Amino acid sequence: MKIISFNANGIRSAAGKGFFDWLQPQNADVVCLQETKAQEEQLSDPVFRPDGHHCFYKDASTKKGYSGVAIYARREPDEVRTSLGWAPFDDEGRYIEACFGNLSVVSFYIPSGSSGEKRQGFKFEVMDWLKPIMDEWLASGREYVLCGDWNIVRSRLDIKNWTSNQKNSGCLPPERAWLNTQIADGGGDGLVEQPKRGWVDAYRALHPQGQDYTWWSNRGAARANDVGWRIDYQFCTPGLGKKLKACSIARAPRFSDHAPFLVEYDSVEYDG
Repeated sequence: MKIISFNANGIRSAAGKGFFDWLQPQNADVVCLQETKAQEEQLSDPVFRPDGHHCFYKDASTKKGYSGVAIYARREPDEVRTSLGWAPFDDEGRYIEACFGNLSVVSFYIPSGSSGEKRQGFKFEVMDWLKPIMDEWLASGREYVLCGDWNIVRSRLDIKNWTSNQKNSGCLPPERAWLNTQIADGGGDGLVEQPKRGWVDAYRALHPQGQDYTWWSNRGAARANDVGWRIDYQFCTPGLGKKLKACSIARAPRFSDHAPFLVEYDSVEYDG
């Protein structure tokens, strides 16, 4: 099974830069998109319904052209969910889940707090509210892959300028602590004890000392100089963690300020 996660920073913009031409030969079973920045009625062009995929969108209802997530799947899901039961989060179009038998694939777009204290406060609210949901999923017996832009780095390995970003959203110690207390590996920042059983960070499991990034600022020559952040993840349940085969970050061609993150899982019960 091959899953791609990608923050498009505007799906129409990414399409104009060739994203869907690139996507077709990737032969992904599931594609998780974030920050579509469009209402579904604006996506009537067939390019937004790739051949061979069942396509599902969850738009922001609070503000048009904002946020938004999507899932494309080669196999038709048994069910698609777009609400976790908390309107401030759901209405911003930040969650969509496709269910296939005992497997769930989620596309998440966790808020950024970089615009100021109000949004950072909302981000912390989301984190507090989301953790018990993730704990419940982990203990449910279902297999999950949580894809998306989490807007948080985990450790020094995940950001080029570690020291200078300690007071910036996405690298704040409480944010890192929240994320690392849910993941069972040695890839944390050492500030908190990680659980013996928890989510598996697909990239870190396959590349324990890797220093690759998925997002670069549009300012200056950040991408050219590889001054980036790893904030796009696929977190999976331990059962799927044992089936991780390979992963890659598609830095080129450039479709947005993020790069697509591809993960292959071996022998997963999924009929693509």
